[in-house]
Amino acid sequence: MTEAVPESLEQFFRAHPRVLLAFSGGTDSSYLLFAAEKCGADVSAYTARGPFQPRSETSDAVSFAGSIGAEHTVIDVDPLSDARIAANGPDRCYLCKKALFGTLRRISDAQGRVLIDATNASDDPASRPGMKALEELDVISPLRICGITKAKVRELSRMAGLPTADIPSNSCLATRIPAGTQITEDALARAEESEDALRAMGFSGFRVRDRGDSCVFEVSEADGALLESRRGDAEAVLRKHYSSVSYGWRRSE
Repeated sequence: MTEAVPESLEQFFRAHPRVLLAFSGGTDSSYLLFAAEKCGADVSAYTARGPFQPRSETSDAVSFAGSIGAEHTVIDVDPLSDARIAANGPDRCYLCKKALFGTLRRISDAQGRVLIDATNASDDPASRPGMKALEELDVISPLRICGITKAKVRELSRMAGLPTADIPSNSCLATRIPAGTQITEDALARAEESEDALRAMGFSGFRVRDRGDSCVFEVSEADGALLESRRGDAEAVLRKHYSSVSYGWRRSE
């Protein structure tokens, strides 16, 4: 891996040499962890493990952190223990972020570290209610304040030879459940198991929207040809968990 750290991040980590990073293992947080290490920061990465996080993502986060020798801790969280989060109302994302980052805030304060996350300059607060919780808890977003967009993160990650450069954006499993519908561990598991099997078939950047007995399989335009050629196989996977399947184009979250 070659060094590819913009000057602005170097300045950030000189000013904040001891940080705790909320680390999902996605493109943004992986690049930020890499940059912090390259800048010589004392960085400790923390990954949440719970029913909202796909197990494959947790595994990937552990693997990436280990590959660059970063200090990494996985903590168990249970958002469904909060009835307000499980109810899946319009403030679900805010409440979940507030709980998770409240935990990380206590850990970072105890360790004397600055709490940071990997929100980038492309992320729109209007579509990400959880960003309000970050502001309330004084979480700093180095990529955002340095003006580094998602496209730039991918470019810099490719320059650095990071395996996370082009992985599709993801979101927590709770987004597979319609707003206002109670979130259960069974529903989350159905969606996760279905997505794992479809990913193994070659689909990427898709979603399985759980509707109880039925589901909506949303695909990106890039996967349109694959769906046409393997629709029967995909439906067989989905019918292991759902009695009926419908299809749609992937929307943003």
